[in-house]
Amino acid sequence: MHTCPPPSDALADWLNANGTVVGGNYGHLLLEQRDDVERQALLDALRPYFESAHLDAREHFHAQVGIDLHPDGGAAAGPRYPNSLPTTAVRGLFGEVMAGLVTEAYRADFVGGHHWRVPIFLFRFHDDVEKYLWTLRDDPARTREIYGRHGTDFIGIALSDDGEVARVIAGEAKWRQTLNNSTIASLLHGPRVEDEETGEMVRSGRGIWFEVNRDTGIPHGLRQLQRLLEHRDPDGHANAIFSIDRAVLANAAIDRTNLVVIVGNGARRRDAGECAIDWEERPQEYRSRHDLQVVEVILENGADLVDALYASLWDQG
Repeated sequence: MHTCPPPSDALADWLNANGTVVGGNYGHLLLEQRDDVERQALLDALRPYFESAHLDAREHFHAQVGIDLHPDGGAAAGPRYPNSLPTTAVRGLFGEVMAGLVTEAYRADFVGGHHWRVPIFLFRFHDDVEKYLWTLRDDPARTREIYGRHGTDFIGIALSDDGEVARVIAGEAKWRQTLNNSTIASLLHGPRVEDEETGEMVRSGRGIWFEVNRDTGIPHGLRQLQRLLEHRDPDGHANAIFSIDRAVLANAAIDRTNLVVIVGNGARRRDAGECAIDWEERPQEYRSRHDLQVVEVILENGADLVDALYASLWDQG
């Protein structure tokens, strides 16, 4: 289970927060890196949260691949999750953990003010990671890029007084090296493709808004979360498990908030306080009936931070 609370003091030292809620159904939170952050102290503060977020998947993948995690196990050196994954995959994982981190740490600033919690992350549901580690264990030279994990990037829940799932927050979390105008447009509206009729290059329309608008009423990630709770904590989350089962079997709606988290380095000519997604009104491209929360996390030298953080998890053990 994910049990580590967010390092709130370190986050306050690292990120300057500005949030708004519009019309009761749209929230926007801008988190900008402060200039005077002490990197080693930040890494030390973030490490426990990220290790907690990846612990379930680490134990699962290592068991599947047959890697002994015990320091006295005498097993030969081999690949490790998530340390041994290629850089692109690691940075994607960072974005997804950041979705959980900001949801738990800044939930009072989110639309609705719900008491969000992340009991466990969904990283074990990434088939290509298992295939990659399995091959890498046999041949350390066979590195390659990894296909992305299908389905919901992030799931959090709010529980009722009796422990049932009262509301779910389902998210799209994206990391990009530089968040310039072109990158943001590709994320939100899809890559450029050639129009079959005019021959002009236009956005495909298959970006974040497309995915969020067409998601199923009950996000698939909630069912995956239920299976993990059944495996990891069936007694402690018995009522949550039951309530998810009841909703799935009856195809009944669960109150929901949609989350979009974009993380990366700010564009070179970006001004402080500048937002990529409108904060004054809900984006017109968003057509879902559910509440929407947008979070923009603007970093400096973010790629170096991500690489150093993931290299340090479990001391590369």
